[in-house]
Amino acid sequence: MPVARNGYAALLLLAGLSACAPGERSTLENVANGANTTDIEETVEAQALSVMEPLNPPAPGTPGGLPDDRAPLIEGPIDPGTPQGAAQVVQGYYGLLEAKRFDEAQDLWRDGTDHGDEPAKAFAQHFAGFSEIHANIGAPLDSEGAAGSVYVTVPVQVYARVKATGKPYYALRSVVLRRTNDVPGSTAEQRRWHVYKIGAWPSLSQTPPKPQ
Repeated sequence: MPVARNGYAALLLLAGLSACAPGERSTLENVANGANTTDIEETVEAQALSVMEPLNPPAPGTPGGLPDDRAPLIEGPIDPGTPQGAAQVVQGYYGLLEAKRFDEAQDLWRDGTDHGDEPAKAFAQHFAGFSEIHANIGAPLDSEGAAGSVYVTVPVQVYARVKATGKPYYALRSVVLRRTNDVPGSTAEQRRWHVYKIGAWPSLSQTPPKPQ
């Protein structure tokens, strides 16, 4: 009488338990005993991450690191309309990416931008190649005004893990935020900072890009 496919797979798993490491044996035993597939996948992922190369982003002021800004941090409440308020929006944006809350992250993009107007599924697909995403946020540059709008550029150090290989990924990004100036008739939504553009941050010897 033939053995059912799932039963046959379980027999194979049990047959190999004696040759497995203790952690692997425990995982295989759970599979054979009918444990929840999602729980097993999370366990395997945690075991894999424990032996992967740790994420270790370069320090500020070194190649690949954020600018070494030694200015003291501002304490107390931050005016949301200031460059520091813009940096808080950037921090929130990458926090949402880290939590895989892509719909909410996309909402921080300004309408009329490529990422702000694209379908939600397409936006999320930009990050599908990473199993985890993190970021360090640098000090914002001074704001600049143009045509009734205010722009602020914030340096960001992204450090992530490539899903296919488990390898670390590091990149420096220049996040430009934009809001409408405080002019009569402007709405609260227009006066909020929104992500306007994200590009590469220059090397330590170059001048940061200006908003366009």
